[in-house]
Amino acid sequence: MMLDETNRPSRRAVLGAGIVTAASMTAGVARAAESAAPPADDGQEQPPVTRAIIDGQGEGWRDLTGDDFTKVNSADDTWTWDGNAVHCTGHPVSVTRTKQIVTNFELVCQWRHLKTAGNSGIFVWTTEESIKKLTDAGKPGLPHGIEVQVLDLGYTEAYEKQYKKPADWFTCHGDVFPVGTKMKPFPPVAPNGSRSFPSKNLSRGVNQWNHYYVRAINGEVRLWVNGEEVSGGTDINPRSGYLCLESEGSPVEFRGLRIRELP
Repeated sequence: MMLDETNRPSRRAVLGAGIVTAASMTAGVARAAESAAPPADDGQEQPPVTRAIIDGQGEGWRDLTGDDFTKVNSADDTWTWDGNAVHCTGHPVSVTRTKQIVTNFELVCQWRHLKTAGNSGIFVWTTEESIKKLTDAGKPGLPHGIEVQVLDLGYTEAYEKQYKKPADWFTCHGDVFPVGTKMKPFPPVAPNGSRSFPSKNLSRGVNQWNHYYVRAINGEVRLWVNGEEVSGGTDINPRSGYLCLESEGSPVEFRGLRIRELP
């Protein structure tokens, strides 16, 4: 299903606002682009670049390392950091959060699952109240916020085998959805109306690295998977909070975590 462009501004906006454009793909800003038509000599406008990888380099970008995160309800050995890369055991079901609250920002990272049917995620604008509850309880659980799903392709088969029914309420390609908060999802939308389903299936399977670019600004979250914008939502409330990485039962790795905070 095509995206509803009436709800989604053109991608030909300034990169400072977090949108990839042909004009903005300079060295140190974007490192790969595909689907651009060759120059024509007939003077007609050429199709826009439809694919680009934001590499998190350039003014304002910085690494996110273990020094930027703190324990919430994970075990002491759940997260192991090496610079801007981290290994997660998957146990217990929990999160680690940034020490500082963030509002408008861009985030890049790569991730890979190390086991078939692995489950994880990135929480955006996680609420202080839910973090406090998890911290005080010290028990497994997940917070409230906007989840950017990080799911292995094998999860669909595992779900259908276990529950004996179609896995039609989620995908493994970058769902974006609210957990205990409010969001109007971009189409295509899950059958229950809560999730933004990806417009394309671009995620790679177990042991393969995937690239995410997340833009969260002014109550709107957009996700690019392996170079293409696929999902997101708007009218989000709250639109400020912690950034969290999720441990949910299976080993997963993140690397190249970099952030640029915006006005």
